[in-house]
Amino acid sequence: MTAVGIDAIEIWTGKLMLDLPNTFAPVKGDDPEKYTKGLGLYASSFPDTYEDIVTMGANAAKQLMDRQDLKPTDIGRIDVATESAFDHSKPVSTYIAGCLEQVYEGDFRHANKGERKFACVAGTQSIDDAYNWIQAGRNRGRAALVIATDTALYARGDPGEATQGAGAVAMLIDEDPSVVELSTEQGYGSMDETDFLKPNQQFPSVDGKRSMQVYLARMREALEDFESVAWDTHPDDFAYIPFHTPFPGMVRKAGLLGFRHMIRDTEIEDELEGEIGRQPREPDFETREDYEAAIRDHMDDLKRTDRYRAWYDATIDPTLELSSTVGNWYTGSVHIARTSALRHAAETGVDLVGSKLLVGSYGSGAQAEIHAETVQDGWKDEIQGLNIDDQLDARYDLSWSEYELVHDVHEYDKETDIDVEEFTPPSEEFVFTGWGRMNERRYEYVE
Repeated sequence: MTAVGIDAIEIWTGKLMLDLPNTFAPVKGDDPEKYTKGLGLYASSFPDTYEDIVTMGANAAKQLMDRQDLKPTDIGRIDVATESAFDHSKPVSTYIAGCLEQVYEGDFRHANKGERKFACVAGTQSIDDAYNWIQAGRNRGRAALVIATDTALYARGDPGEATQGAGAVAMLIDEDPSVVELSTEQGYGSMDETDFLKPNQQFPSVDGKRSMQVYLARMREALEDFESVAWDTHPDDFAYIPFHTPFPGMVRKAGLLGFRHMIRDTEIEDELEGEIGRQPREPDFETREDYEAAIRDHMDDLKRTDRYRAWYDATIDPTLELSSTVGNWYTGSVHIARTSALRHAAETGVDLVGSKLLVGSYGSGAQAEIHAETVQDGWKDEIQGLNIDDQLDARYDLSWSEYELVHDVHEYDKETDIDVEEFTPPSEEFVFTGWGRMNERRYEYVE
């Protein structure tokens, strides 16, 4: 079977920043460590007044096409994953294609375009669609452009407000990829849930406690399903495990759950038996409640062991470095986690060629998907070509009053007479310029 996977990656972060410990926490009257240690977050990215999901996605895509020396006819499909769409009919991919056609010769007239929705897992589903399209031989030698782009805003005062973020990840899916090859095997965990949803509204309705429970349950099911068609996973199988990351604190729980699952009946459980005992087995308990209580106690002990801490520090923690400074990007979140891990490896001199990643994607509503990826020869050159550090350093640091203004600007249904000037001057990028005769959004490229 043809090797198919991610051949190139580009990132575009919102050009504004909200400092959580120094700006957000004082206004809320909170201890800064509630965010830095509790949530694992230091800053959130926000879009400037001329930015939105189209501009961020188009700018990420342009960076990718320029760096890969691509032209529109090299692209056979454009799939956009988002849960921040502003149109119930016209897909964001058409807007992005229109932007790109302003700056390239040729067009995307013969490229298939679409928009994927299943909360945050839609970015991975779009990659799956591109993978299947190529493996089916329908691509005519062309690559697929997958873009995950979101402005993840919450209502002001909502408990999720601190986890906000905005940005886009563009990925080129192609044969003989340079970054990672995708596994054929996938695992799924899916149920009809109401943990996080947006019924005809911009800001989400969230049951935070339930969402955490559903996230972990679906991830466990997806891992078990993956193992049923792949192999019995082991902690040493993977260089990194990027998870969907609404905030790093959530991944800490997923990492512990995954580690406990993977060491069951292995030499690692044998080694830890003298320190914390073996994992509880349900047949040994009279009630489900007693079993679950024993599992919770065991996991509390497990997370304090040196063996688990060393594994977490090496395998999970590097995936969280970018997320801690940009917040939740919804559909882009797990792809930020992958990029963060590869970036960490490049910076620390780790040779990843041939190593495996286990990627855990999740979308509320709810579905988790788990698949493996094998790192390819060109991964380091591709990751070292990213300019994400320059983008992060260039973000404008918002005051609280400025944050409130920006939040108002990006509320789709909010009418305000406040004329908010841009905070950063646009340069060599696409910008939102206003509305057309049918209330469509319009964009231009600024030199």
